[in-house]
Amino acid sequence: MFPPCSCTLVTPFLSSRGPRPLSGLCLCPSCPPLLDRGLTPPTREGDVAHPDTRKSELETARIPNLDALAQRSACGLTTPVEMGVAPGSGPGHLALFGYDPLKYIIGRGALEALGSAVELLPGDVAARGNFCTVDDDGILTDRRAGRIATELSAPLCERLDRIEIPGVQVDVFPVQDYRFVLRLRGEGLSEQVEETDPQREGMRARPASALVPEAQRTAEVVQQFVQEAARLLAEEEPANMVLLRGWAQLPNLPDFGEVYQLNPAAIAAYPMYRGLASVANMQVIPTGKTFADEVDTLYSNWDQHDFFFLHYKPADAAGEDGDFDAKVRTLEDLDAFIPRIMELQPDVLMVAGDHSTPAIMASHSWHPVPFLLHSKLTLGEGINAFSERDCAQGSLGRIPAKTIMLLALSHAGKLAKFGP
Repeated sequence: MFPPCSCTLVTPFLSSRGPRPLSGLCLCPSCPPLLDRGLTPPTREGDVAHPDTRKSELETARIPNLDALAQRSACGLTTPVEMGVAPGSGPGHLALFGYDPLKYIIGRGALEALGSAVELLPGDVAARGNFCTVDDDGILTDRRAGRIATELSAPLCERLDRIEIPGVQVDVFPVQDYRFVLRLRGEGLSEQVEETDPQREGMRARPASALVPEAQRTAEVVQQFVQEAARLLAEEEPANMVLLRGWAQLPNLPDFGEVYQLNPAAIAAYPMYRGLASVANMQVIPTGKTFADEVDTLYSNWDQHDFFFLHYKPADAAGEDGDFDAKVRTLEDLDAFIPRIMELQPDVLMVAGDHSTPAIMASHSWHPVPFLLHSKLTLGEGINAFSERDCAQGSLGRIPAKTIMLLALSHAGKLAKFGP
């Protein structure tokens, strides 16, 4: 639907004004919500129109509650990283939290590990793993092995956990569904290793080559693990191979709560997003496996924090599967929760997304993401619906995603005047 600055982290000047905390909820079809007792969680939209109807998933879905909210909010479009750049979930979320995603680069392996309560020590290297399906010629036919359930993948992780490589401790941890974490522990390991996941089907897995000379030994260890995993999984169906990506060591970011002088919390069913929140030093509150569980957890903890990051995953998964109709249904499912969230009367509510995931493309994309901010200071601006086309007409225009925290703090009365 849309044609397809690198700055340091901004530290705002905060005042003590504001009767209640902020809340952020990100409701895009592939992201989490942010609730700052006034903010809202991210979701993923900003998608490409269906070729037959010329409507995106947001324009197709019946979402009366989000549409009504947009009518009394400030709206616009966000750019997660840069024009034309399709971001991963890590940089997309870091931008929403106010970090410059081009400065603070974190591999998915560390996020997946921390979100799954896997211990990472200085010097450890972690990767996000997928169980996948390959044919007799080693060609990828399904990068996610049919999204096999955790009940099926956990025993496979136990099998891989028995792999031994001289001089390195190898640990494999189940995460959720087809995902796992591979942790390597030993002397002189490096995160500068090529990912084996080609990110598309119809290709062979890539070799784990070193990106710098110092990573040669680590690359050899990884390749040995992959070869042994292929041998152990050869007779399995559909998970007969593994893909590894997002090599990373323990990250170190400025503390989100200290920077913004908030007491932040995160509520997310999926481990990777819990990892993102823990890297920012938010308190990760245990919750169940559904968004309904997340909203219940939000209610139970509402008086304990002044910022909430609430995550909604199903729309992103449907987009990555290339299932337009399923994504429409997930948006409609999400819309039903909006009245209950609004009953909490957050000072600021943001509906945002870390990136677009158009079902037509079945992948993350570079398209701008619809954004909504609601507070007592937003009275509406003639926007009729929460969609790409409507938000493009909003007063906020197209803004870098890393600036939305400043908008939220301003609307909550928590930013002092800049300068004399």
